[in-house]
Amino acid sequence: MTQKLFKNRQHAGALLAEELKNFKNRSDVVVVAIPRGGVPVGYAVAQALGSPLDLCIVRKLGVPGHEELAMGAIASGGSTTYNSSVIQSYSITPETLKRVIASEQQELVRRETLYKGSHTPLQCKGKSVILIDDGIATGASIRAAYEALKKHRATQVIIAVPVAPPETCQALKTQYGDQACICHATPKMFQGVGQWYEDFHQLEDYEVTEFITKRADEIATRKSP
Repeated sequence: MTQKLFKNRQHAGALLAEELKNFKNRSDVVVVAIPRGGVPVGYAVAQALGSPLDLCIVRKLGVPGHEELAMGAIASGGSTTYNSSVIQSYSITPETLKRVIASEQQELVRRETLYKGSHTPLQCKGKSVILIDDGIATGASIRAAYEALKKHRATQVIIAVPVAPPETCQALKTQYGDQACICHATPKMFQGVGQWYEDFHQLEDYEVTEFITKRADEIATRKSP
């Protein structure tokens, strides 16, 4: 039986925050989480660092009939990444790819409207952005989010996750630089992110909005005289 590393996502975020101490109480730092699972992790990190919390919506482009297998991903702001090896292996046609993108774009817009509502997105320009998810498998989603945040002219983007397979973590460091990716744990026997959590329940939309609202209220309270 796999030994669990984290009680839940907030516990994972608290542990991850220990590796991000250099960013504590800095006015130029923003924590950006990928919903849904990355939000409790991001909340714990933002709380520990004294930073605001925002979202980057990402939708995986699943292979039809094998939806858990990512052939790419799309993110807020129009960023798209592709997994060319998967597209080639499954003989994905341009028409199929366009259809999947259109479907996931609809869900992305729905989530942005639901989660953010009247909330004004934080500006990433000139900021150090800590990009959070609850873990990484292939890296498709995190790459799409990374590229989206760079398009918003963040000074730097640091990928930070509780758990990822060692080869994926190394691939991200090779692509973006050693300092651009922090993986708290990189177990070799990696089958999925959920195997390392005692509680890995599927978050509901209302939980995402609660975390975002709670952190915004905490920031507002801290600033009030």
